[in-house]
Amino acid sequence: MNPQSDPSEDIWIFGYGSLIWRPDFEFAERQDGFIRDYARRFWQGSTDHRGSPELPGRVVTLIEQRGSICWGTAFRVRSEETAAVLGGLDQRESGGFRREQVKVSVPLEQDRGQEILAQLYLAPAENPNYLGPDPLPVIAERICVAHGPSGPNVEYLLELARALREMGAEDEHVFSLEALVRDRQGRGWGGGKPEAS
Repeated sequence: MNPQSDPSEDIWIFGYGSLIWRPDFEFAERQDGFIRDYARRFWQGSTDHRGSPELPGRVVTLIEQRGSICWGTAFRVRSEETAAVLGGLDQRESGGFRREQVKVSVPLEQDRGQEILAQLYLAPAENPNYLGPDPLPVIAERICVAHGPSGPNVEYLLELARALREMGAEDEHVFSLEALVRDRQGRGWGGGKPEAS
């Protein structure tokens, strides 16, 4: 599914992974918010950004999980920027992701909130780079050693954990992986800067 956008209207894009801390596109407004019935998981392989075809990194996708809440950031993109921004994101997220529309709850002051319709990139289980579930120590081990054109896989995890913590979001999966990776780094195993090639 690749939702079409009306070029005469502003759109919202919801980021739940690297887009939270590194959007790399022009936006008019940003709001922290959440989507319901989805959980963030490091189950998607990255052969183009945080890993290689020989050693895929691990990045997040979403799985349907009733009752779950996934926090992220919604970005409003002005109508005149929509085509360029979506074109760039379609390229950035080309490694197994597809664009879908979701309702994002954006908390406002005085315990009131609103819902906005936003587009996000989701990597379904049937895509060729999908790695699926593994024990957390196995995922953490791969994150410690994978590296790609966008940098070390460790950076992706640690920056995501930092950004979620700054917005006050809870994510047991992400924070558990962060703890495992930091433990490995503390023991001097993995996660260091790669040697220049």
